[in-house]
Amino acid sequence: MKAGFWVAPEGEDAAMTVMPIDAEPPTATRRLNYLATASAEEMIRRCRRTAELLPKIADALAVQKADEPGTLFDITDFPEDDRELISQTLGEGEVAGVVALQNGVLAQIQEAVMAGVWRIHFTNTDGALLADYIEVAAIPAAVREATSALPTVLAVGEPPAGAMNVMPVLHEIGERVASYREGDASHTITFSLLPMSPDDMGFLQETLGPGPVQLTSRGYGTCRVLATGVRHVWSVQFYNAMDTIILDTLEIGGTPSVAIAAEEDFRDSESRLREIEEAYFK
Repeated sequence: MKAGFWVAPEGEDAAMTVMPIDAEPPTATRRLNYLATASAEEMIRRCRRTAELLPKIADALAVQKADEPGTLFDITDFPEDDRELISQTLGEGEVAGVVALQNGVLAQIQEAVMAGVWRIHFTNTDGALLADYIEVAAIPAAVREATSALPTVLAVGEPPAGAMNVMPVLHEIGERVASYREGDASHTITFSLLPMSPDDMGFLQETLGPGPVQLTSRGYGTCRVLATGVRHVWSVQFYNAMDTIILDTLEIGGTPSVAIAAEEDFRDSESRLREIEEAYFK
């Protein structure tokens, strides 16, 4: 078995893969360069709905709190040019992911260059677009919706003969899940510090099961965040440039902080968005 708590079983990657909303993610420099072009100037003149939307997003950022529900902006019926201009203006930031909702809908989420602003495509299992939203929030509501339906009780069976330390770990997880309350600090279990055999890790994976959320953060290196099948239990894995796990943990708590926007992010993003609006959309 490869190192790490979560390793995709053979052939299961296709079931839910972290996919960007656009095929070629623009960098911040390319985004600003595009807005400065003549073609963008013409598009901005045509796309008045985008010009009207940006100050509303900035206003939402000005009052958003990290621990409060976000604000949704439905752009599903915007003209195609407006939606393309919104993509170019917001760009793509560090966090992206896929959320499987209970009704069979997939939510593909992509953070904008402005942290705390998210683009969300809701699709069916065939990939057809159902809805297109901008959300101002610490993390999109779809993440919390999907994980809130998970059980909080671990059903633990008999461990395999080669298991050494998995039962105390499962006991610790169960106690932490039972005692967790919204707003509590997360509790971290670091597998790098535990003598866990392949049988231990296999039984742990089997007991917790896969969850409905996969997120990837590409800030300082790559971090993959996956919900398990138990509420408040997350696999958080950090990778080096060779895509090798360098830190493998479970977090028991709310959505891991590596994937969420902090309070100061909203204020910084508001300032950046108003600067862009002033420079290109006035």
